[in-house]
Amino acid sequence: MTSSSFKLSVSPVIPCFYYFSFGALLALVVPLQFFSAFGQPTSPVFACDVTSNSSLGDLGFCNRSMGIQERVADLVGRLTLEEKIGFLVNKAGGVVRLGIPKYEWWSEALHGVSYVGPGTHFSSVVPGATSFPQVITTAASFNISLFEAIGKVVSTEARAMYNVGLAGLTYWSPNVNIFRDPRWGRGQETPGEDPLLSSKYASGYVKGLQQSEDGDSDKLKVAACCKHYTAYDLDNWKGVDRFHFNAVVTKQDLDDTFQPPFKSCVVDGNVASVMCSFNQVNGKPTCADADLLAGVIRGDWKLNGYIVSDCDSVDVLYNSQHYTNTPEQAAADTILAGLNLDCGTFLGQHTEAAVQRGLLNKSDIDNAISYNFATLMRLGFFDGDPSKQHYGKLGPKDVCTTEHQELAREAARQGIVLLKNEASTLPLSADKIKLLAVIGPNANVTKTMIGNYEGAPCKYTTPLQGFLAYTSTIYEAGCPNVACNTPQVDDAKKVAVSADATILIMGADQSIEAEGLDRINLLLPGQQQLLVTEVAKASKGPVVLVIMSGGGMDISFAKADNKISSILWVGYPGEAGGAALADIIFGSYNPSGRLPMTWYPQSYVDKVPMTNMNMRPDPSTGYPGRTYRFYAGKTVYSFGDGLSYSKTHHHLVRAPKQVSIPLEEGHPCHSSSCKSLDALEEGCRDLTFDIHLRVENNGSRDGREIVLLFYSPPPIHHAPQKHLLGFRKIFLPAKSKTMLKFKVYACKDLSVVDELGNRKIALGTHQLHIGKLKHTLSVKI
Repeated sequence: MTSSSFKLSVSPVIPCFYYFSFGALLALVVPLQFFSAFGQPTSPVFACDVTSNSSLGDLGFCNRSMGIQERVADLVGRLTLEEKIGFLVNKAGGVVRLGIPKYEWWSEALHGVSYVGPGTHFSSVVPGATSFPQVITTAASFNISLFEAIGKVVSTEARAMYNVGLAGLTYWSPNVNIFRDPRWGRGQETPGEDPLLSSKYASGYVKGLQQSEDGDSDKLKVAACCKHYTAYDLDNWKGVDRFHFNAVVTKQDLDDTFQPPFKSCVVDGNVASVMCSFNQVNGKPTCADADLLAGVIRGDWKLNGYIVSDCDSVDVLYNSQHYTNTPEQAAADTILAGLNLDCGTFLGQHTEAAVQRGLLNKSDIDNAISYNFATLMRLGFFDGDPSKQHYGKLGPKDVCTTEHQELAREAARQGIVLLKNEASTLPLSADKIKLLAVIGPNANVTKTMIGNYEGAPCKYTTPLQGFLAYTSTIYEAGCPNVACNTPQVDDAKKVAVSADATILIMGADQSIEAEGLDRINLLLPGQQQLLVTEVAKASKGPVVLVIMSGGGMDISFAKADNKISSILWVGYPGEAGGAALADIIFGSYNPSGRLPMTWYPQSYVDKVPMTNMNMRPDPSTGYPGRTYRFYAGKTVYSFGDGLSYSKTHHHLVRAPKQVSIPLEEGHPCHSSSCKSLDALEEGCRDLTFDIHLRVENNGSRDGREIVLLFYSPPPIHHAPQKHLLGFRKIFLPAKSKTMLKFKVYACKDLSVVDELGNRKIALGTHQLHIGKLKHTLSVKI
């Protein structure tokens, strides 16, 4: 064996790991104050400190009894043009004479408080925060209440860190772009390929981050930001990068696929911010597109908050895309389009010149910064000492709590997907497996588990450590890293031969898929497939393959290999990922996750360029379309796939066979043959019906079941072949059953987007799908 191979044997009852809980230690050592051993505490950044300067109490914007708009107007009216421009950038300048400190807008909280972005820092006072699974893994749970619960924990820890001067109040998360192409390096950050699931995740996580526990809807716990608006899902593929890419998108695809998560963020989640992206859409940079920003976000959706650029994207549209002839014109175009804040320095450098040249009025600057100030008002930034406000008692003791860390483990359990389980090989029995071989480049990783936009975690439990809680383990990396150019096949085979069962933990990490790095192919990197195949041949016991990755992999070889009895996908499962994986493999937890994206074969990406944004297939060119909604070809695994240890059955109890759309007298469709109706018809808006379903767990194990309700509309307007209409996650004890009811809003849920971007409800035969059940429904006038 190589030096990376060793045997570990500990009691399965009380495992002893080499990490500790920062939160628990802090609670024991510094429950009330922070002493020098943990670093000196710092104060939060806030304005209107009347305790230090009583004269500030005479300023209108410091008067909490006034309305937000009045306070904002008062503040803006006191600023010089130079001072106003200082509030157009993320490193906002302070105004000493008004008691306003400098403020850093850029912080991140994709799946926990992150150290990405200059607004947040870890120190000996708060050395780590709870690191939840990467978003793609959490999305696989299909659990809306979990999305919100994670958001609540993250915002609590963010506020606690703000109170000791380690964090801001504005977080540029979540990423709600559609995972359109399986090669995208940032697909891991998203809720997957489906517009409905992405929309529910978006609004749920935003509510968790933002909603104030005191019930005041005008207040924000922290301010979330939905990004990257819009049609952004290419980073760097074969020489095409996001800074120069023009996404050519049809109006139908834009409104049908790319926009729904952002609309849900704003309309359902009441998000405080939207971030425009680097790319162009149909020839125009998104941050300079007045139709997309002022027209849709601010106008149609009524955003109550600010619009921010992706970092340096204003600079990019001028210096890289050459969209304008002068920097002053770029500054003017973005501000007039509806941009309020520049993550970068460009607006700080060129806005004053734009005003001097008559490209902007001073009132345009006033309007832009007013939304920024209003957001800070809602956060309490201008309310004085935070310690005297609602979240003022939060501190390091509220970060990395036992409850928060347990939720991270639970989220990972719920998101792990069981894809293959021949002969019910899983769960393994700890009593029968006396020695477990754990092999693979991801078998004992730490940071890989938390993906990107990460923070310092409370602690790690690697897969190897997780298995140690159940049985004795022998470990061999098999590859020096996930690139796996020099596999140690013989050493790995020796380990597998000696063990009662073998777990292979393979996949990717940020060297394979990341921001700025899209994949070229979907195969396991390097010689991983060779290692898996050879170890499976040699193993004397059952073989379980675990894929740790953000995107799907073409593992057709493993799916067809009879020596590989089980396959699981864990995504990037967060700080407790190893413990969660072991819980599932040894049966302490019944898996319930479902894939939030299609796993394509390599042949798909061989013929589909990543730059083609079309969702719908084109038979004339052989273009196959994208995602389960439009692609009808071969898959390795499909959206929604996932097994459990239970035997669950669905029974349709009641659903209508016909739905009639009432039309006003004289409607043209009374006298002519119509294939579809405007979904905004007056008689259509409140038309609903219920679907009653009985779900039975006939197995011997308690478990969670995800019920996915799909529908297939009539084939008009190039409609999706199948579309997710609703989903529910329920807990079912063994040998039990329950009733579920889905309420369907006929003209909203059964509508499709036509070629012009209008919502239409198709007349004719619709089909509902729940598991193996199918129900035909006729929509008539």
